[in-house]
Amino acid sequence: MKKEKKQQEKIKKNRNYDKGQIFVKVMAGFLALLMIVATSSTLIYALMG
Repeated sequence: MKKEKKQQEKIKKNRNYDKGQIFVKVMAGFLALLMIVATSSTLIYALMG
């Protein structure tokens, strides 16, 4: 019985995400997207002129 409860608690801990971690991942993705857009727009501007 105790082992089953411990296993269930581990599963719940794995499913429960920290809001801070999600925020950091979203912000990292957003900043990476901005870097890609800025680099590509700079490249296009340099090639056009």
